[in-house]
Amino acid sequence: MRLFALGLNHLSAPLAVRERIAFTDEGLKGALREIARVRPAQEAAILSTCNRTELYCAAGDPHEALAWLAGHHSLPESDLKPHLYTLPREAAVRHAFRVAAGLDSMVLGEPQILGQMKDAVRAAHEAGALGATLSRLFQRSFAVAKDVRTNTRIGANVVSMAAAGVKLAGRIFPSIRDCRVLLIGAGEMIELCATHFAAQMPRSITVANRTLDRAQTLAHRFSGHAILLRDLPECLAEHDIVVSCTASSLPILGKGTMERVIKARRHQPVFMVDLAVPRDIEPEVGELDDIYLYTVDDLAGVVRSGIDERQSHVAQAEAIIDTQVGNFLHWMESRELVPLIKDLRDRGEQARRHEIERALRMLARGDDPVQVLEALSHGLTNKLLHAPTQALHESDADARAKAREVLARIYNLRSES
Repeated sequence: MRLFALGLNHLSAPLAVRERIAFTDEGLKGALREIARVRPAQEAAILSTCNRTELYCAAGDPHEALAWLAGHHSLPESDLKPHLYTLPREAAVRHAFRVAAGLDSMVLGEPQILGQMKDAVRAAHEAGALGATLSRLFQRSFAVAKDVRTNTRIGANVVSMAAAGVKLAGRIFPSIRDCRVLLIGAGEMIELCATHFAAQMPRSITVANRTLDRAQTLAHRFSGHAILLRDLPECLAEHDIVVSCTASSLPILGKGTMERVIKARRHQPVFMVDLAVPRDIEPEVGELDDIYLYTVDDLAGVVRSGIDERQSHVAQAEAIIDTQVGNFLHWMESRELVPLIKDLRDRGEQARRHEIERALRMLARGDDPVQVLEALSHGLTNKLLHAPTQALHESDADARAKAREVLARIYNLRSES
């Protein structure tokens, strides 16, 4: 069973590359259905977040998986290879466990990745792309993540992207209490941002989303109000802080729009955070005076301030993961023996049936039952021991020595006998 992971993340690729192979929610479903149809691997799951796009595969070929990934996004393989990592078997297992536990995240110990991984597994299962090996891998990943968080302080005082956004906004405005906050999108990351900004008691919170129901549900929790995305141009100028994280494949806020916003605001500053991959806000917006635009990569420097405390618990977390990697590999190896064990048992069953049929024929013609039992036991013994005996006689010296050692161990014999 060939298990591997293939992908890129915030350490191996800049945002401009990551956004080119990111999967939207709708795009992910189509990609998984495509994988289930063309089968670059018998099992596959795709984890796509703002910081990573990874393909986990079982019973497949990494070269075919890379070709599929590049082809799906209409990109030359040469554009991806410099930023791509391919992790075989044990390294793939360790990587999955580390990702789930938050050890491979931009923000060490952040918990959001675990929910994103569970969503990825659910999507792969619904698309028919998941099998026994990957199902087991991800279930163990979730258990390892729980074990790490229970037994270490790797997640204590986590500085999330949302908290980093609040911290940066505090450098622009004297008080967030006087600010109007606009949140674009209604997913998990925007919900987290809403929680952090609401704690600062801003003047107002507005949630804009493609569907009004989801926007209203989130806005109601924070005593805010909801609008549709199409209404953004009319109300953008009213807001001091804009945080966006949608699943749009194209930018929803451009330079021209924000130029009009700045003019309407009479050059009062606007603080903007783009947490989406691909980006929701055109990069050129950051070139405008009075616009302070930050992307997920920009926030990395802010969150590093809390890393040292959590870093001290990494060794303990890695020790837990090491143990669980060994356990999972042992399970994989035992599964790989299943076909051999089945063949061995089938061979033994054939021998048993043959000798039983012969014994029944002997009894039917009136042979002595004692002699029948003797013949049955001799026949079974000869059939079951014929193959290993023949292997010993027909092997060369080196093979005979190995076979002798194995048989002695299996049958608990003295190899000197």
